[in-house]
Amino acid sequence: MKAAAVVVATIASYAISLAIGVPALVPVFNTLASYPFMVLALRRGRPREAVALMIVWAVAMGGCATLVAYTEPWRAGALFLRGDAYRAEMFTWVMTGHGAESTPSQFIPQQAGHAALFIVLALGTAGALAMPMGAVLMNYMGTYVGSLAAASRHPGVAMLLGWHPWAVIRVLSFVGLGVVLSAPLLSRAVGFQVDWRFGRRVIGVAACGLVVDVALKAALAPAWQRLLLRISGW
Repeated sequence: MKAAAVVVATIASYAISLAIGVPALVPVFNTLASYPFMVLALRRGRPREAVALMIVWAVAMGGCATLVAYTEPWRAGALFLRGDAYRAEMFTWVMTGHGAESTPSQFIPQQAGHAALFIVLALGTAGALAMPMGAVLMNYMGTYVGSLAAASRHPGVAMLLGWHPWAVIRVLSFVGLGVVLSAPLLSRAVGFQVDWRFGRRVIGVAACGLVVDVALKAALAPAWQRLLLRISGW
């Protein structure tokens, strides 16, 4: 029931965002759809449930952003922060093989910066600003994937493969870090005991996930680009 409620609330956040049309408010509405569920689960001493619900939220955001971009690519690019820029960057990479996605010297510092900022925001704001940041990342990634599918000869396959496996691992790692690192400040605000044993395990798995993300991206991105180019039929 809670997972279904998160999905429904997330879908509603996109419906409201489309109706209002203010890009800066999209990640705010996205966060409001999920943050209370995370807080309630942590307050009840259920950190595993909190992580599971936030994974459901991330999947729901990815699906919604992708579908919006698939049905209305240019509207999605304008509505989702950095949507147009990221789509242009990734389309260039798919067409030419050139770009940060295949260049470790570019994507490693960028991803390290994103992770560092996310960690600081999760610790310093009890996740209240880390989650909107995560929503921005999910939405511009969804803009690329949905737009790629809309422009592809095989949209279903493109929609599936457009979510690169290393990006999925990164999203899951960010979710785990976001929940666990939000807990210390939240525990003081709403009153609960932090399960540090569980938290250390999640942080360890998430850290390994971020390393695997980089390794897979460095190893597979060139071949993945060629695969996407064939599927798109460009």
